[in-house]
Amino acid sequence: MNISILAVGTELLMGKTVNTNATYLSEQINALGHNVLYHLTVGDNPVRLKDTLNYLLEHSDMVVTTGGLGPTQDDLTKEVICETLDLKMEKHDLAYNMLIERFKQFNVEMTSNNIKQAYLPIACIPMMNQKGTAPGFIAEKDGKYIAVLPGPPYEMKHMYENSLRPFLEELSDSVIMSEYIHLFGIGESSAESVIDDLITDQSDPTIAMYASVGQVSIRVTSKANDFDTCYERIQNTTAEIVSRLEPYVIGFGETSLLDETIKLLHDNYMTVALAESCTGGMLASELIQFPGASQYFDLGLVTYSNESKMNLLKVEPDILETYGAVSAETCEAMLHGLRHLSFSDVLVSVTGIAGPTGGTPDKPVGLVYIGIMLGDSIQVKKFNFTGDRLTIRKRSMLNAINMIREALKP
Repeated sequence: MNISILAVGTELLMGKTVNTNATYLSEQINALGHNVLYHLTVGDNPVRLKDTLNYLLEHSDMVVTTGGLGPTQDDLTKEVICETLDLKMEKHDLAYNMLIERFKQFNVEMTSNNIKQAYLPIACIPMMNQKGTAPGFIAEKDGKYIAVLPGPPYEMKHMYENSLRPFLEELSDSVIMSEYIHLFGIGESSAESVIDDLITDQSDPTIAMYASVGQVSIRVTSKANDFDTCYERIQNTTAEIVSRLEPYVIGFGETSLLDETIKLLHDNYMTVALAESCTGGMLASELIQFPGASQYFDLGLVTYSNESKMNLLKVEPDILETYGAVSAETCEAMLHGLRHLSFSDVLVSVTGIAGPTGGTPDKPVGLVYIGIMLGDSIQVKKFNFTGDRLTIRKRSMLNAINMIREALKP
């Protein structure tokens, strides 16, 4: 089945709200073997909403809408859908009783304009809202379906999982499965060139590349009548890709660079301590995202100025004067100073020029040194990153995490 997703709400067009619903629904619907053709967003305007619905119905078997089911005058999704499909509405007794009960639970008086939420198209399949007040529904006309979900994500997800998903499962005759391969240390174009023949000759599975700051992901997707067939096809293609890009592979599925690094720290019963300059605490913030971070994270210092490097890390003034704050020598000295403050197994230091000012011909913006000490072993690496200030800081943070991973992996 070809399905399109339509988000309704002027707040989405104004950038006041991020449309996370479309991402969630696409992932869920594709997993059931249906094709998602379009993501569209339309404001609370009945004329444009009707025009958009007609366009999507012409090109899709089903339109899934989110939003516009509230009690106010600009919540017109139901009314416009009924006009588009030439359907009549009536007060739905179960929806009305649930609405009254919900307001009792909220201990709030129900105003008269809320009653409109209990009106549903005649002969529709109602979808009750267990998390809010606005029910949804599934309507059909001439073989075309419209499934209507509320806008708030926690309401939408619950209604999808309990009502719409079972309906879509009955209409599906195939499944779609995907595997994600995550790479670090290689650019998107370079990675693509290694597997260019696989991409050119693809039919099923299909291969797609995605790039973010410092990381490349490859999606391998198969569509078949059953999961076993999908799994076999994906595994064969994934194995071939990994064999070609093995030095850069950091994980699969939902696993990130950070996930792999934290797992290695846990598995080796090791802790880490940090001395950051240009990253300004970004590395520490990333590493403590997980609950129980105190099991592997000891301390983090942001020694941004030369004075803090001297006072806290005991970096010799002569080193700073001779080599400068951004140098391999200062980076290593920061590690030695950190050793006097922490008994952690892994020590990391970062110093660099994030820009946009502060660079020189000898030390341009983007020059970063990252040091790591593991036991008696010390490694300091030089990087020349490009991008704006935030991008340089993020690349520095990601490469520091990767250096920890590289140092700990078997």
